[in-house]
Amino acid sequence: MASSKKVITRDEWEKRLNVVNINTEDMNKLVMNYFVTEGFVEAADKFRSETGLEPEIDLSSITDRMAVKKAVQAGNVQDAIEKVNDLNPEILDTNPQLFFHLQQQRLIELIRNGKVEEALEFAQEELAPRGEEHKNFLEELEKTVLLLAFEDATKSPVGELLGMSQRLKTASEVNAAILTSQSHEKDPKLSSLLKMVILAQNKLDEKAVYPRINNLSTAVLEDPIV
Repeated sequence: MASSKKVITRDEWEKRLNVVNINTEDMNKLVMNYFVTEGFVEAADKFRSETGLEPEIDLSSITDRMAVKKAVQAGNVQDAIEKVNDLNPEILDTNPQLFFHLQQQRLIELIRNGKVEEALEFAQEELAPRGEEHKNFLEELEKTVLLLAFEDATKSPVGELLGMSQRLKTASEVNAAILTSQSHEKDPKLSSLLKMVILAQNKLDEKAVYPRINNLSTAVLEDPIV
């Protein structure tokens, strides 16, 4: 019950916040990390000019990474695979799951374009052998091939595979793999920081009533309900 918890007023809470020293350089690094990880090349370049802070990786590599991501999102999977290999052939050579998912996306695109015979041939020659080696791959393949059993594949039980969300999922996986190959975090540090804010607030909720941030996008403190 709220009555058994410590009540912290807005004035007291804001006084505590005001004594926290936030290092400008650390904040700038956090922003630059976000721009680099999310692929905002122009923003990263401008931020570098304004702050003098050098990004963690070459900005040209961001452009190449975003080209791969956009190719997958547009359904041009073979082009994306070629671009990944141009960047670093070891990415796909050492990540069989990623390569399978890219090939699976190629199969989905063939089905989307109504190329049934080509899709069946591709599934049998390129994906089935990998499915025999990995049980989870086989299950994903069977799920994808189920699309071919319906005249209107979008109305099949797995019709969501044809949606944009599937392309985005595959593109995100490729993006993460490229970042990892460049010794960079897969996710922005800002995302991790926001998760820590949520966890800290949830923990504090057990002991106190205080001005809380309920909407992270606005970061507005909301007065406690006593």
